[in-house]
Amino acid sequence: MTPLVTNIQKYSIHDGDGIRTSVFFKGCPLRCVWCHNPETQKCTNQLLTSNEKCTGCGYCVPACPNHAIRIVDGKSQTDMSLCKVCGKCTEVCPQNIRETAGREYTVPELVKELRKDEMFYEESGGGVTLSGGEVMAMDMDYIEALVKKLYRFGITVTIDTCGYAPYENYQRILPFTDTFLYDVKVMDREKHRKYIGADNTLILENLEKLSADGARIYIRIPTVKEVNGTDEDMRQIIDYLLEKKIRVAQINLLPYHNTGSSKYARLGEQYEGNGLTAPSREEMEHFVGLFEKAGFHNTKIGG
Repeated sequence: MTPLVTNIQKYSIHDGDGIRTSVFFKGCPLRCVWCHNPETQKCTNQLLTSNEKCTGCGYCVPACPNHAIRIVDGKSQTDMSLCKVCGKCTEVCPQNIRETAGREYTVPELVKELRKDEMFYEESGGGVTLSGGEVMAMDMDYIEALVKKLYRFGITVTIDTCGYAPYENYQRILPFTDTFLYDVKVMDREKHRKYIGADNTLILENLEKLSADGARIYIRIPTVKEVNGTDEDMRQIIDYLLEKKIRVAQINLLPYHNTGSSKYARLGEQYEGNGLTAPSREEMEHFVGLFEKAGFHNTKIGG
């Protein structure tokens, strides 16, 4: 099955080294309550709408072949049980408030698009980042073919992963991957189930195997005050990395943000992270100090 791509983000400076082009694949086995890319959670195409901006013109109603749209109180409403995400309504909407999330690319098509920015990769030490969703949960024949072609063109590949996928998937692309941006969210298993939607056993096992196999790893810690924003939570992560002798090239502490929360309403879903907050700048700098004191000197806020 060809994976769906929701976005190709050019000139990115937050998804690895240098200037990068980030590819967001659709589908993720986890359900982080603060997920800022909810349109990448499901593997199938989805329709995003914005009723707040709808003028009620009604052009979308006859355009829908499945009769899924009607005007109610001057706004369009879509019955998602009838919607087949054909995209007909997006073509006629004069306000451009309807869009589909998910597009297929063949490997050659995607490589051609990614090579357009080769000049920026070369000058900045950047490359391509494969993200999601969860890229390692995609069809691995497709992903392996993609990273091999990029490797042959001299384009470095960074994999942004939650770690929740079979380890053989990582083994297949390890020889062609420059860096893994590896999420470690919280060590406590019950907290992990509550806020991330699954146990962290597989995630930690894969991290240990990647480290043992010599991968270059950037540990990324989404930092949420209510989830892992305490000294105890951070020290648990530090103790684990030290005990397991994880080869860490860099640690990035990523303060929580809710910039993707508006997407949930556009998908007809409820955002569950409204009670979450980011630690203060002073708290984040304190956490950096904890890692540096433990010997992780390449620790940064953001990135």
